[in-house]
Amino acid sequence: MKAKGPVIKYGDNIDTDVIIPARYLSTSVPEELAKHCMEDIDTTFAGRVNKGDIMVGGANFGCGSSREHAPIAIKASGISCVIAKDFARIFFRNAINIGLPILECPEASADIDEGNEVEIDFDTGVITNVTKGKSYQAAAFPPFMQEIIAAGGLISKIKKEGK
Repeated sequence: MKAKGPVIKYGDNIDTDVIIPARYLSTSVPEELAKHCMEDIDTTFAGRVNKGDIMVGGANFGCGSSREHAPIAIKASGISCVIAKDFARIFFRNAINIGLPILECPEASADIDEGNEVEIDFDTGVITNVTKGKSYQAAAFPPFMQEIIAAGGLISKIKKEGK
């Protein structure tokens, strides 16, 4: 599994209320959530994000409440992967559960800039900053997590196994 795209970058402590403001939690329709993703800190996000783009954040990405709406909004916006220094644990689990690939890599988080072209090999955990000609090593997903992500999330994987 691979991803490649330009980077949209944010800083530390991006919480779930910033990812999807609470005023939009009356819906769980992914496309509707995507329209409001990141709008409180980046009014341009929804209009400039493209399918396959990669989001990079700093420390404690996804902190705050345990709502699944946050990773759903990011995934529905077209983001193919989130790279951060580290993730809040509940966000990490929710992201995998809904099939959003995320990688913890402090070096990549610090060195990758907005607009850089990045390529990710999920099988090896190698993140390549094509723009800068540098590579970083994140932990590769174990096979069971790759299966969940490839299936589009945990529920999709369970449904496919039941057929």
